[in-house]
Amino acid sequence: MSEDHPAKVGDLLAAQARKGGSIVLTGGATPGPAYRFAAAAQPDWTRVTLWWGDERCVPPDDERSNYRLAKENLLDLLDQPPHTVHRIRGELQPADAAGELDHALGGVDLDLLLLGLGPDGHIASLFPGSPQLDVENHRATSGPAGLEPWVDRVTMTLPTLLSAHRIVVHVSGADKADAMAKAFDGEITRDVPASLLRLAAVPVEVWSDEAAAAKIER
Repeated sequence: MSEDHPAKVGDLLAAQARKGGSIVLTGGATPGPAYRFAAAAQPDWTRVTLWWGDERCVPPDDERSNYRLAKENLLDLLDQPPHTVHRIRGELQPADAAGELDHALGGVDLDLLLLGLGPDGHIASLFPGSPQLDVENHRATSGPAGLEPWVDRVTMTLPTLLSAHRIVVHVSGADKADAMAKAFDGEITRDVPASLLRLAAVPVEVWSDEAAAAKIER
């Protein structure tokens, strides 16, 4: 819990960029400042292969695009861009975009996975009760959204997320307090997809502000 959590998460991203490897980014309202900190701390990302954990099925210049968020707050600010950028092509049909991502992920090790947390406890685009939570035979899948914006999503599957060598969750805002408590202080349940991260072989690192962590008891 830290009020300078965007800078801390930015430092984590920058450190991984210096080492190189595969970094998975997230979308939503929270990570923009962390991305700007990361770009300032490490402007050379030539050793990085960049991925996204999920994407809204919109063109890359749409204001709802996770790619656009990262482009404006990270990629456009770098002196040297990543070696490879695996943008999820949200302008395709959802199943086609998911199939493309699934194929690209074959044999890939994910070194650092950055995730957000939805107020309903979702991670990436794995929502409570969604069939996408049950997909175990693919590395990526597609399906409808569980909350606004109501556009289809492409997402890495739970086994893919759990395979990452380092898992970092970045959360802010009082509207996430209930989800935080359920995900990291409650039982592990598919009703709270974020709680399933605790099944990973590595510890889950959570960076949040005081408002988001207000209901954590331990």
